[in-house]
Amino acid sequence: MAAYSMTQKQLSEYMEQLKGGGMNYGLGVMGELCRRLGNPQDGLKFVHIAGTNGKGSVLCFIANILMAAGYRVGCFFSPAIKTPREVIRIGRRMIAQADYCHYISLIKKVADEMVAEGQAQPSAFELECALAFLYFIEKKVDIVVLEAGMGGTLDATNVIKAPVVAVITSVGHDHGAYLGGNLAEIAAHKAGIIKAGSFVVSAAQQEAATSVIAEKCEALGCPLRFAPVADKKGGIKRQKPGKPDYHRLIFSQHFSYDGLDNLSIHMAGSHQLENAVLAVEAVRALGGCEFTIREGHIRQGLSAARWPGRFELLRAKPPVIVDGAHNTDAALRLFETLKMYFTKRRIIYIMGVFADKDYAGMIAAGCVLAEHVITVTLPDGRALPAYELAQCAQAYHHQVTAADSIHEACELALLLAGKDGVVLAFGSLTLVDGVRKSVAVLEVGADAYIGP
Repeated sequence: MAAYSMTQKQLSEYMEQLKGGGMNYGLGVMGELCRRLGNPQDGLKFVHIAGTNGKGSVLCFIANILMAAGYRVGCFFSPAIKTPREVIRIGRRMIAQADYCHYISLIKKVADEMVAEGQAQPSAFELECALAFLYFIEKKVDIVVLEAGMGGTLDATNVIKAPVVAVITSVGHDHGAYLGGNLAEIAAHKAGIIKAGSFVVSAAQQEAATSVIAEKCEALGCPLRFAPVADKKGGIKRQKPGKPDYHRLIFSQHFSYDGLDNLSIHMAGSHQLENAVLAVEAVRALGGCEFTIREGHIRQGLSAARWPGRFELLRAKPPVIVDGAHNTDAALRLFETLKMYFTKRRIIYIMGVFADKDYAGMIAAGCVLAEHVITVTLPDGRALPAYELAQCAQAYHHQVTAADSIHEACELALLLAGKDGVVLAFGSLTLVDGVRKSVAVLEVGADAYIGP
């Protein structure tokens, strides 16, 4: 690999500048960028994942099963929580800083040439997606598990040809300004990743989304399998969830599905059982496409899967949980999980959201469970101010406080929780990172277990 020409500081400033410039809606810019880079995506095999909720968890389950089967697996997803490099991985290892700088420098030269010729500036997401394709080709991965950013049809990731398997997770209402105001319109965008020659697996959907996905598959001649929901009639036999393992800071669930008995996962909530089963159906489809996936690989992969920011337990005493739920559907699942594990505990919310989200719907969905709601302003230009979020929350709850910072919110929440309460922070993955950092600082000298 040639030496890179951008320093880490220059790279960071360049990418931050691009993120401030928004996105390109459509495949024209991404297609031209990839063409000038030699179309590296055409040399890769993909599992392509689109949907509203659950994409990251399904990606994690699929990737871990494939790794257990001995395959070299590339992963590309969004958004990042800690560092931009974490969204590009081979196995569990993120791309090295030197490699990241090298590829961004290379792609920047191509992007600059496009701009000089009067074409649009490729976005930060498009650059990172192209980087992933180049990196995975050089490292000779066997397969890439690829998560669509927004929508599907016009998402930058959809520059790829037909994936081996296309996966549609739960479709709900989000990004309405871009994807449409009703479920059928949103589903049509998600179904845009379906291409002739692919096997398609989908989560159980509402009727409007089901019809759109089924019609697209029929039109293209793609085999389609809908995974069941987590109930007695759906084929998922769920065991009663165990208590949180505070020593290892994990939640565990056990279930059986379609001949696979006593499977275990370490992500909380019935929706994670559905995500796990969707992943099982995806790898079974791969098993009919020259990939060898055995029962033992499924068991090992499901059990090994971990995904930060999804009902993640950061601290034991009192429990501090973070979740990236950022729309009403995800919030409903989050609150169902909260009731599953903490039925008789006082609960303190920390909430921070982006201004374009349905935060009123999120608040209405679960404020009744909280003893106190603390609002924060996220460190992002798209954030809704804490005071405005607090005003909205006061319409649903009588105990609401707007905090000046995430750190102040964590201090107050822990004080209010005492020894027998629970702290839940949700609304954005950006909030997850902020709470993680604050809790780590507050742990010093605290009477609480510090995880490995």
